Amino acid sequence: MSDSVSSSLARTLSVLDLFNENKQTLTAEEIVDVLAVSRPTGYRYVRILLNADLLQQVGNSLYALGPKIVVLDHYIRFSDPVLRVSRPLMQELAKKTGFDCITSGWFGNQVLDTHREYGAVPAHLLYGRGRPRPLFLGSAPKLILASFSSPQLRKVFDQHGEEAVAAGLPGDWPGFRKYFAAIRRAGHYLSVGELQSQYASVGAPIVSPKESLWGSLSIVFDKSRLSIIDTDKLTGLTIETAQAISTRIAMGADA
Repeated sequence: MSDSVSSSLARTLSVLDLFNENKQTLTAEEIVDVLAVSRPTGYRYVRILLNADLLQQVGNSLYALGPKIVVLDHYIRFSDPVLRVSRPLMQELAKKTGFDCITSGWFGNQVLDTHREYGAVPAHLLYGRGRPRPLFLGSAPKLILASFSSPQLRKVFDQHGEEAVAAGLPGDWPGFRKYFAAIRRAGHYLSVGELQSQYASVGAPIVSPKESLWGSLSIVFDKSRLSIIDTDKLTGLTIETAQAISTRIAMGADA
């Protein structure tokens, strides 16, 4: 693929990045204005994406994300190595503890939940599959960031330092690095009321034999239960399940 074709494709696909929770539909004129392209170019982008079912028309001159994305998400659920092996183990853990069990991962520059198995009394969570999580709140993001190399973590610190401070993390690089190094050494993290005030979560990393991160596994429960549950046992079960998932993924990768 030539550089010009690759660049044109990237610009066309950049239209999809304009949609978010606060902007679920766009007009062609809005796309033209935001991308700062000519009207013919903007309309060409829209036409290409409509033909590929990546956009759909939902009203007079209004466009939304298209059905092809739903189809692709279906395929992703079956191709994701973590999801392929983790579901039965997550179901077992949710049944054993009675709490919701969630896997999360790092995609591009954000943390996303990828799957959830429901416990006896499902939590009312604000986040779910596909919705970007705050970077510094909750067990999943902290475990994921704790797995980063120093250069990777420094990049996050440089780009999101103010957000980290707002979340109660150290505002200096040495303190920031030390904070996540402690989580990495512990191999688990207990979050209490960080993401949603009424919930706690305990999580563990899903790590490959080469110590690269595949994701994280978390158990979410009402924090009022902290006074009556054995958190050490819950942590142990979470770590044990995360390690079992890691082992099964590695076996599949070697097959």
